[in-house]
Amino acid sequence: MTSPKTIAEWVEEQQASGRYVFTRADVEAGLGGSEVAVQTALRRLKQKGRIASPRRGFYVVAPPEYRAAGCPPASWFIDDLMKHLGRDYYVGILSAAALHGAGHQQPMVFQVIADRATRPMHAGRVRIDVHASKAVAAMPVNRVDTETGTMAVATPETTAFDLVRFFSAAGHWNNVATVLSELAEKIDGDRLVAVAPHVRLPDVQRLGYLITAVGEGDLAEPLAHWLAKRRTSVVRLRTDQPAGEIEADQCWRLVPNEQVDIDL
Repeated sequence: MTSPKTIAEWVEEQQASGRYVFTRADVEAGLGGSEVAVQTALRRLKQKGRIASPRRGFYVVAPPEYRAAGCPPASWFIDDLMKHLGRDYYVGILSAAALHGAGHQQPMVFQVIADRATRPMHAGRVRIDVHASKAVAAMPVNRVDTETGTMAVATPETTAFDLVRFFSAAGHWNNVATVLSELAEKIDGDRLVAVAPHVRLPDVQRLGYLITAVGEGDLAEPLAHWLAKRRTSVVRLRTDQPAGEIEADQCWRLVPNEQVDIDL
């Protein structure tokens, strides 16, 4: 079989074979040609909406049904993209919660936890935010099937902790509580305990308090027993607000210095 004469034809071959991602190096290896010529051809395909590029040198084929959006969903390519960047990762926070059936609104941004900081990425209407965490390798994840392969997704228990750890990205405390109330049926209390050693104690206290506050106290009991064996300090739910005269919750040693309302 002869090689395609143009990069556009080569891209069509990739899509026909079920491959939706490629790098500039792949094109150069498959077709040859100068670096300038390859870059020019790829730029033209991008302008036509045939391909998207969330990160320099990495390209995603946009099938016809996604050309108006400029890019297929992030789930189609996130695993390959993070491998390309050399990042250990998993899909987390509200994106993971949505995959577990929690969160009554689909997140506008695809949220990822990675072992190193990475600036936000855009491709068409797709936006990917990457949040850094040193605990990525230790956190329980599942491999989930996607349209083009698989991706790493936080377990319900990992998701619960990350909603608290990255509460600003989760829409602040009211939304965290709302999502936790919807995620609760998927959470196992003993598995929460297994994750707890990998996060900071104040985050364990906050998660335990919030799970109890949304009416799932039984689910939080194993976490309370685990925490009772540790030396903890009194923490505030909101660190940017004073405790005032509010008394600390005795079980979780937490000052609830913000009223939490569930929005269902």
